Amino acid sequence: MKFTLNVWRQNGPQDKGRMETYQVDQVSDDMSFLEMIDVLNEQLIGQGIDPVVFDHDCREGICGMCSMFINGEAHGPGRGVTTCQLHMREFSDGDTITIEPFRAKAFPVIKDLMVDRSAFDRIIQAGGYVSVNTSGNLPDANATPIEKPDADAAFDAATCIGCGACVATCKNASAMLFTSAKVSQFALLPQGQVEAADRVLNMVKQMDLEGFGNCTNTGACEVECPKGISIENIARMNREYLSASLTSK
Repeated sequence: MKFTLNVWRQNGPQDKGRMETYQVDQVSDDMSFLEMIDVLNEQLIGQGIDPVVFDHDCREGICGMCSMFINGEAHGPGRGVTTCQLHMREFSDGDTITIEPFRAKAFPVIKDLMVDRSAFDRIIQAGGYVSVNTSGNLPDANATPIEKPDADAAFDAATCIGCGACVATCKNASAMLFTSAKVSQFALLPQGQVEAADRVLNMVKQMDLEGFGNCTNTGACEVECPKGISIENIARMNREYLSASLTSK
């Protein structure tokens, strides 16, 4: 297979950036999208051109690192897949493919297709955890009964991999789906109740400080999320936030 690639090239956050066009061939339809980029980079290195910088790690759809905007969609065509799980058979031979980084004020470009998503880390640091006593007197894991619907909903929220597709696809660059998933996975469990009020207040505050936009209920984030995180989590976070705002000193 042969493709024409329009790739965003940017030397750093202060660089204006530009689109560059490359031709790549000898691409197997069984290759993942990242493997296709590897082929392009081998070709560029052979021509003495800097390879395209992009983020990746596990290449198994788990880590959320492989964030690219492909033909106007976060992670490209298809639903429920990350870029590393996208295969070239989803495209037709001879297609032109446009590849850009995730674009948001809170995700500054490091270089080319790699963006700085450490804003997500700071939101987690603000409250996305449960404090535990590590003195050796911990209760048994099964000592606290949890209703199965609550356990299932908490697990569904915890499947968020923090890739940022929700931010990239939102017209407001909102991080509400990500933040609400991290709030919900604890809000639904008894272990998370002790710090529930502080957690939601601190995480929402940090989300706003990072420069993310607000949610206007478009729903694009849920559609593009590779793990299918539900916008029900946003409604839950809003309820938690309102309750915490009214009861906290």
